[in-house]
Amino acid sequence: MTHNAPLSPRPRPLRPLAGGRRRLMTAAQLRAHGVSAAETNEQCRPGGPWQQLLPNVVLLHAGPPTSEERLHAVLLYAARERTPGTVPGVSASVPVQPGGEHPPVPAYAEAMITGLAALTLHGFSAAPPLPSLDAIDVLVPRLRRLRTTGCARIVRTTALPTPVERTGVPVAPVARALADAVAQSADPDIVGRLLTEAVRGGHCEPAAVVRELNRARLLSRPHVVDAVDSLVAEGRALAEQRLYRMVREHALPEPVWNVDLRLPGGPHLGGVDAFWPDQAVALELDTRAHRQQEDDARWAEHARKREHLERLGITVVHLTPRKLRDGLEHQAAVVRTALMAAGDREPAAYVVVLPR
Repeated sequence: MTHNAPLSPRPRPLRPLAGGRRRLMTAAQLRAHGVSAAETNEQCRPGGPWQQLLPNVVLLHAGPPTSEERLHAVLLYAARERTPGTVPGVSASVPVQPGGEHPPVPAYAEAMITGLAALTLHGFSAAPPLPSLDAIDVLVPRLRRLRTTGCARIVRTTALPTPVERTGVPVAPVARALADAVAQSADPDIVGRLLTEAVRGGHCEPAAVVRELNRARLLSRPHVVDAVDSLVAEGRALAEQRLYRMVREHALPEPVWNVDLRLPGGPHLGGVDAFWPDQAVALELDTRAHRQQEDDARWAEHARKREHLERLGITVVHLTPRKLRDGLEHQAAVVRTALMAAGDREPAAYVVVLPR
């Protein structure tokens, strides 16, 4: 070795590794490419060409990481390594060449983005832009031995949901991401805006959101309860608008809206959202989205009411906001079929229809 030889020569594999779309690797992946721990430390020295972004996660360039790099760094830190020395979803034997094709989207095992970062990726305008987030929430199984550090905030769960892909990143479903974001916020305005956008923007149904909030034991917080009340009202209003539109656009007979049914001189049978008296067809919107105990009690009440009405010869069509959102034409056909079948049934009992 001459006096001009560098003390830490740059290993041959480093040049192709530093190019490409995502210039991030774990220490194990670098070792698989022939880069020793000492060489990695040398490259990550202050002022060096690399930097350690998170424990065992190396950014293969100097300067601030991009938002995409921060997301993938958090996932690399939190994901369970599938095979030593390989980037998840990318073969170590196929280096990424500068200017070449983008590598496949990595498949991170047992890790996904959640919380505010996930809502931003889902397209929420009420969620902050990624560069403004000091920490990125990442969802992992409860028994994983990881700690919150740097820009990675660990969120644990007993059961991982199935992630959805947004911009090449595994992301928690909206309802779960919302619950994790709400858990981190004590600001009622932020919580209210996020929950309202979830429903108004068509991202998910109120019932799914409230189920996740209930699982996370967040419904005891007063500002969350207030936001949920607004959420339920918002979801109900949107479902009713879709119901009115279904009747209008699909030329269904006009029903009487939001009425109570009673037996003449007898007991109250319950309220329905729409009723066609000539055909004895009632329609109910199921917008239940409350605490589990209340949910179970209301479902039992709905079931008893439906059985009673059907014993009287009244056909009950049960619709959910999701059915109206995802298949308005199909639901119109269900209602039309029930109306047309009225002539083939025995006449229904006479009921009194009152405004609700």
